[in-house]
Amino acid sequence: MPADLAYQALLDALGEDVEAIAKDLEVYAGSEPPLGYTLQHEIDGVLRTARDAGFERFHLVGYSGGGASSLALAASHPDRLLSLALIEPAWMGNDDLHPEEQAVWREFDRIATLPPEEMMPAFVAIQLAPGVEPPPPPPGPPPAWMANRPAGLRAFLKTFRSSTLSLDRLRNFAKPVYFALGGRSNPDYYARMAERAREIFPDFTLDVFTQRHHFDPPHRIEPERTAKALRAHWARADS
Repeated sequence: MPADLAYQALLDALGEDVEAIAKDLEVYAGSEPPLGYTLQHEIDGVLRTARDAGFERFHLVGYSGGGASSLALAASHPDRLLSLALIEPAWMGNDDLHPEEQAVWREFDRIATLPPEEMMPAFVAIQLAPGVEPPPPPPGPPPAWMANRPAGLRAFLKTFRSSTLSLDRLRNFAKPVYFALGGRSNPDYYARMAERAREIFPDFTLDVFTQRHHFDPPHRIEPERTAKALRAHWARADS
C-alpha cells in the first residue's frame, strides 16, 4: 500500500508530538521499478528523506520490503540510526537460513515466474500460516497503485536473491531492535526469521501479535498497541 494509506492509523496513534515521516518505497516510485534496481535505491531514498527532514540520526521503522531495506541500511549506515524496528521484514539475508526458509524461497522463485493474475494470490498464500484464509479483495476495481505491484515484487525478489547482507555488521549493531511478528503469518518464514534475528542482534525485543498476519499487519489493525510498543522502544534507545 502507499505509505500514506498504510501508516495513517499508526501516525494518528503516535500523536503530534512524534515527528514521523511515512515514506513510500523507491521500487514503486514510477510505473516501473528503477533501472538496475537494488536495495541501494531504498537506502539512498531513506537517507535523502532524513536529510530533507533535518534528521542527523533517527529511529527507523520498516515493514515487509521496507523492513528488508531497513536491515540493509542498519548494516551499511549503523551510525545514522538511534534504533531499528522491524515489522515482518520480507528478507534478512541469504546466510544461515533454516531449511524451512529455504523451501519458502524456492516457492517464491516459482511464484515470480507466474503471470500477474496467478502471481499475486500465490504470493499472499505462501506468507500465511496453514489454514489461514487470505483477506478478501476490497470491493470495486483495484486501485491504480496496484498496477505496478507485480513488477515491483519481482524486482524485490530478484534483488533479495542477488544481495548480500552483512550479518557480522548486524551483530555489532548495539542499538535496540524491535521485531513485530504476526501469529498467523507463515511460521516457516517469519517466525524462523525472528529466531535468527534474536541470535544476531545483541539488544532484541520480539513482540508477537497473535491474531495478525502479514496482510493485516499490526500498524494498520492494532495501531494503538503498536504505537505504545514503539514509544517504549524509542524511550529505551533515547535513554
